[in-house]
Amino acid sequence: MAMTTLTRTRVARTGVFVGLVLGAVFAAGPVLWMLSSSFKSNTQIFELPPRLITETFSFDAYVQIFTTPETVRFFINSYVVAGAVTVLTLLVAIQAAYAFSRFEFRGKRIVNVIIVSVQAVPPITLLIPYFGLMVTLGLYNTYPGLILTYMVFTLPYAIIMMTGYFNTLPKELDEAVRVDGAGSFTALWRVLVPISIPGIVSVGIYTFMIAWNEFLFALTLTRTIDMRTVPIGIQLLMGQHSYEWNQIMAMSILGSIPVLVLFLFFQRLFISGLTAGSVKS
Repeated sequence: MAMTTLTRTRVARTGVFVGLVLGAVFAAGPVLWMLSSSFKSNTQIFELPPRLITETFSFDAYVQIFTTPETVRFFINSYVVAGAVTVLTLLVAIQAAYAFSRFEFRGKRIVNVIIVSVQAVPPITLLIPYFGLMVTLGLYNTYPGLILTYMVFTLPYAIIMMTGYFNTLPKELDEAVRVDGAGSFTALWRVLVPISIPGIVSVGIYTFMIAWNEFLFALTLTRTIDMRTVPIGIQLLMGQHSYEWNQIMAMSILGSIPVLVLFLFFQRLFISGLTAGSVKS
């Protein structure tokens, strides 16, 4: 007997629901296990059979992290670097995107090609050249060295996204401001920027995530413990003969909180900014 339309709809919905549940378990399972392990001792983490919820919760891993000056310094460094990269990237990208969106100038296409090309280059291929450059400039093992390096990888995407977002805004807004006697600078910061908050937020969150999670350049361009960032700090907990798994998990949880909080608070703006920037370029 052939299935009715109602039956097929129910089967399809059930299949979608089951798929979503399995996907959620697959995605959330490792995170829940990481969170659970951060409240266990190293012995409890490897007990058989494994248990997600342990009978005795221990905050020793978190206490150890917050009472160790080196690990606290890792978080301070990550906040300083990621925050500076985000602010500077937005300042440069907003002005560059405004120029690309509103003006015609000589070499515009060439500059666009360069921006896209930089975005397409695998970062690992630039590791050794950047190491030599930072040593030559005296920026090795410094905040400016990390900040400038990260901006090379965040700026192209930020400019492309902000240009696409500005392209969705009517040019009549700029013209109305100029009729009132104001210049392009005023049109940008007084008119376009306030109504471009979704695009700015989406680019800012993306930039912060890149700078916060970056590992390879942070490892190569820093030497001393007081300049290491959170990803490097997690790696340093992996000793030659033993791993501090509970501290690794706890530090991973703490390292995930800033990006998670940003996304939860600005979720709607983040999604609307991404979709608006992709409508017109």
